[in-house]
Formats: sequence, C-alpha cells, structure tokens
Amino acid sequence: MKIPVATEGSKPALHAVKYAVELLWSLSSTLNSITLISVHDDVGLRHAKAFVGKDAVADDLRELSEKELKPTRKRLDSAGVKHDMEVRTGPVAQEIVRCAKAGKFDLIALGAKVCGAIADLLLGSVAQRVLTMTGMPVVLVK
Repeated sequence: MKIPVATEGSKPALHAVKYAVELLWSLSSTLNSITLISVHDDVGLRHAKAFVGKDAVADDLRELSEKELKPTRKRLDSAGVKHDMEVRTGPVAQEIVRCAKAGKFDLIALGAKVCGAIADLLLGSVAQRVLTMTGMPVVLVK
C-alpha cells in the first residue's frame, strides 16, 4: 500500500503520519511506503518573486519544507518505514490531490485541524477541499 501524508509538522499532521505507519504495519507487506507531501501556497509571494526571483523563493520554500519535515522523517527512519518526500508549491488542496493521483496512491492521510465553524464556513479547510476534489479514499486524523 502506498500512502501520501500531507504534513507541515503540526500535531494533527504528526498524528496522521503515526496512523499511516500503524496501518502499514498492520498490513505487514514489503511493498508499503509513505510519501510525505509538503505544500506551500506561493500565491502571496508574487511580489517577492519579482524582487528576489522565482528560484530564490522556490529554494526558500524547499528549505522550509525540509525543516518542517525533519522530525517526521527521523521518526520514520527510526521506525524503519520506507518513505520519501514530495515538495510542491501552489494551492495546497489541489497539489495534494495532483500528487496523490500522479503517484497512484491507495489513500490520502491528512491531519484534521479543528477550526471554528465560522472560519470553516468562510474559508473552508484543506481537508474539505481534498475530500471534494478526489475520488480516492481520504483518512482524516485528529
């Protein structure tokens, strides 16, 4: 089974990684793997790109992703779980779904952040967008 876990290092995201690991262990197959997906929405950085360049912004976001995922990657390494990392920029939910479809994953694991009802109503959540954009199974972990 191949599972992408969208994570940015938050507690709910770490819980999603833990859940994915436990699921893979329960399947006890050598073909299991986890892909950590880190997505940063770069829409608000258009002006920065104009001043410092597109490549500088991309490099900075990649460094940020690697820093955010370092503790998670250490945990997976110590647990002996096969994993890799996918770093993307753009609309977060769209990039998660694109990555999952391109990688032909079996299900998507996400950490569910608890927001206020008004914030969810006005803004929506990444998890809600992923659920509506994909036909794949999605596991939300608190």
